[in-house]
Amino acid sequence: MNLPSSIPSNPPDAKFLGLAPFLRMSIAGIDLKPAGESILAAAQVDPAQADLWMNLSIVMHCMGHRDLGLTLQMQALRLQRVYHVAAKRQPARFRLLMLVMPGDLAANTPLDCLLEDSDIDLDFYFLGADEPFLHPLPEHDAVMVAMSEGVDNVAHLLFLEQALANWPKPVINLPQYISYVEREKASQLLQNIPGLLMPPTLRVMREHIQGIASKKIPLNECYDVCDFPIIMRPLGSQGGHDLAKLTNPEDMADYLSRVPDAYFFISRFIDYSHSDGFFRKIRVALIDGVPYACHMAVSSNWMIHYINAGMYDDAWKREEELAFMNQFENFKQRHQVALTAIAKAIPLDYVCMDCAETSNGELLVFELDHAMIVHAMDTEDQFPYKQIHMQKVKHAFCELLEKRIAPKSDEPNAELIDTHILSHGNGLNRL
Repeated sequence: MNLPSSIPSNPPDAKFLGLAPFLRMSIAGIDLKPAGESILAAAQVDPAQADLWMNLSIVMHCMGHRDLGLTLQMQALRLQRVYHVAAKRQPARFRLLMLVMPGDLAANTPLDCLLEDSDIDLDFYFLGADEPFLHPLPEHDAVMVAMSEGVDNVAHLLFLEQALANWPKPVINLPQYISYVEREKASQLLQNIPGLLMPPTLRVMREHIQGIASKKIPLNECYDVCDFPIIMRPLGSQGGHDLAKLTNPEDMADYLSRVPDAYFFISRFIDYSHSDGFFRKIRVALIDGVPYACHMAVSSNWMIHYINAGMYDDAWKREEELAFMNQFENFKQRHQVALTAIAKAIPLDYVCMDCAETSNGELLVFELDHAMIVHAMDTEDQFPYKQIHMQKVKHAFCELLEKRIAPKSDEPNAELIDTHILSHGNGLNRL
């Protein structure tokens, strides 16, 4: 098999590739195993090349081997913590420093997928457990807090909130707002907004809901904002992992017998199907508060993932997505109040949202997250419209950077940034 041109033919000389080329292969249905074998062979020849181990980690994650992917990632991070993705169009206009944490593909903002063909250099800086910053940091024009809001990142986000408070360069996605996308908090922030529906998401302990499962107490007596049917998932679940719709206590008992987690999220299920029985889930990017269409998936299943919704098989679904994206201005106008309120309540510079329109015209919000994958990698023969609309998203992010980054003559030099780091300390022990 011939690998795509983005995969170097001479692996020993390979640089860090990021997620984008491997995701492109996966979407195209290309077997990633030969690429993984090639990279592994090169890494065995020269085990000191951290970029190769990190590339192999990404391949394993894309193939669904999470535990192995995390092991390979730690092997790479023992060698180095900064990984550079050069802009495809050189010379690069900006250099963006991405502050990230170790983890799987949902752990950080996959910005290299959105900026695949841009003129922006990216440096992925993996913060350490006890020593967030090494000295010196790579030179950069702006820094983006790209780590997710997970409980394991709370101490690092608190550290960054202080360390970046007066950072000499622009900061994209201020750390104090990252937690706003957490499911429970986001649902609290988005209550009582005209035209917007996001059922409260409740964090529950296993012991508390076992009584409901055994019919000892009704669900709506235990949680007055919730009643069957509900959707339930473990804390930290992504990509629909162990997400289920439960219609009665028997369903809950069966669910608990299969899923051993100690904590869960539950929320009221909203039937957002249209009159034809199909569900339509929309992904929107909010960039500097302005909404942009990313995709719309159509499925007969309420739990929609674009990759398995039949979008690649059914031309009529792609025609619907095309119509939606072409008429996105109408969507924005219909939900202007709700979209403006979301941007105000979740004040991140870059954040994505999965949502739908209910039968009575409300904007139903499922979740918000700055770590959702947004890309333009679908084949142009099947999705000729995607490039046009995704270019708007790319352009909006580049405009955001351009607006935030000061002219070169006004920018502080690397020595000033190093001094700023030293003045704030380097560890987490003071938190």
